[in-house]
Amino acid sequence: MSLMKEFREFAVKGNVADMAIGIIIGSAFGKIATSLVNDVIMPPLGLLIGGIDFSQKAVTLKAAAGGAPAVVLKYGVFINSIVDFTLVALAMFLVIKGMNALRKKEATAPVAPTTSEKLLTEIRDLLKK
Repeated sequence: MSLMKEFREFAVKGNVADMAIGIIIGSAFGKIATSLVNDVIMPPLGLLIGGIDFSQKAVTLKAAAGGAPAVVLKYGVFINSIVDFTLVALAMFLVIKGMNALRKKEATAPVAPTTSEKLLTEIRDLLKK
């Protein structure tokens, strides 16, 4: 089998398309989570702890000199990223937990016995008597 034929089968099989869709949805979800953190959660949190805007928090390690820009450690952006990651991880955990709960309900649904199973059960019950 030629390499191109194998690749075509792989690409058409759906693995590549599923992965691409997952990446696109993940990217969109990441934008939503970032907006949630930056625009909804961080402003009230900053207000609660004294009006602090984390995204503006930084330490200047070396001031700008001449044409060289300042060297700045932006720890506030890092805090926002940690909160962003935590919220995305929590959301994904809840989605997976919900999916697993649905799968358990489907798996534990009682299956109606077949005619042969009913007969075997009746015979077993008769032999016990």
